[in-house]
Amino acid sequence: MGLPQLPATEDESSVSVSYDSWLLKHPSALDTFNQMMSIARGKKIVVCLDYDGTLSNIVDNPEKAIMTDKMRMALREVARHFPTAIISGRGREKVSDFVDVDNVYYAGSHGLDIAAPLRSPTYGDPKHQSRALDRKGNEVVLFQPAKKYLPAIEKDFCTLEKLVNSVLQEYEEFRISIGKKVFEIRPDMEWDKGHALNYFIDTLGLGNSNDVLPLYIGDDRTDEDAFKAVRNSGEGFPIVVSSSPKDTAALYSLRNPLEVNKFLINLVRWRKNSSSSKSFCQNFEEKTQKDWLLTPISCAE
Repeated sequence: MGLPQLPATEDESSVSVSYDSWLLKHPSALDTFNQMMSIARGKKIVVCLDYDGTLSNIVDNPEKAIMTDKMRMALREVARHFPTAIISGRGREKVSDFVDVDNVYYAGSHGLDIAAPLRSPTYGDPKHQSRALDRKGNEVVLFQPAKKYLPAIEKDFCTLEKLVNSVLQEYEEFRISIGKKVFEIRPDMEWDKGHALNYFIDTLGLGNSNDVLPLYIGDDRTDEDAFKAVRNSGEGFPIVVSSSPKDTAALYSLRNPLEVNKFLINLVRWRKNSSSSKSFCQNFEEKTQKDWLLTPISCAE
């Protein structure tokens, strides 16, 4: 005989009701998958995803935000059928190391540093590459793990915010952006994940296409710009990853990375079962395999 179930507390009940109400406005992308794909039929789907909190769980130690093998397999399959990009606040090389899938496009620093999958060994030649160095010749660090400082950040958040703002007053060419447990200092330019998504679509030659359908999945405040870009395109699927109610421009939701994994698997199965003999991604690969290279944009140059 099992233990008797305790009644939910008033707070727990209100949270549940609140989330259920929120789901009416942002329905589960798993529950509405068939409806979404009926809209997508015949469209050229472009897939973009955040990393932390979307492909991997949010953890206290940023160095341990590891993607599962099941997620990696699903992502690799998605990229075989659709042009796929990871747009992260991390440095591009760092997120590329974490994801470790060679047929996706990587955009680091919220899209300020973008690169395509390598198409030829020539592109791996150091003479075709450049690295950002400071005046002493040391390589510039674009991403610095904050694991040692997380307890202090949590405790002294307001104090730290004031200090950072006071320092930035002397540097008008930079601005601050606040994410989950992080302060990000960026160049003061009109560029965000939404611009990165549009740039990706333009580079695919789909900027003026009437049948492109962008799909973006993310969990953070910085992903809101991408959600808005998807909505401004007129047709697309902005999907927020959240297990609690939040203000968002996304139209659909998934609770956690586990549900993201299920959604990606469903997307691959749908593509394989579709009537098209070749996916748009396969046709695009064949057409541009010899001469494709996405020009990197780097804030460090």
